[in-house]
Amino acid sequence: MQYYTIGQAARLLGVSPDTARRWADAGRLTTRRDDAGRRVVDGRDLAAFSVELARSATPEEDAPYTSARNAFPGIVTAIKLGDVAAQVEIQAGPHRLVSLLTREAVEELGLEVGMEATARVKSTNVHIDRT
Repeated sequence: MQYYTIGQAARLLGVSPDTARRWADAGRLTTRRDDAGRRVVDGRDLAAFSVELARSATPEEDAPYTSARNAFPGIVTAIKLGDVAAQVEIQAGPHRLVSLLTREAVEELGLEVGMEATARVKSTNVHIDRT
């Protein structure tokens, strides 16, 4: 099982390490101490928390003007394996990305729920959102 330090978890959640520590102190984010005494978060717990966090998020009214980017670093939250195909879900901050790929690719990459991964989006369309 993969474990993340508070700083790594904060980066994947798109918040500051202080925010992640406050959530842990309040019991909202489950942590434990590793052999070195650092607080760590189990990857599966972090994946579930990231989905819960995204569902409860409200759009920020003062969000900056942005252009869509093609790399979404996040955490694997679900994997559905078929005989040939697979579906992988990644929670990247407030974004849920779903990728369909071969089962062989998932196995070669060693993907598991709770692992850090980056979804890359390629398209001939460019979307620019003004919020």
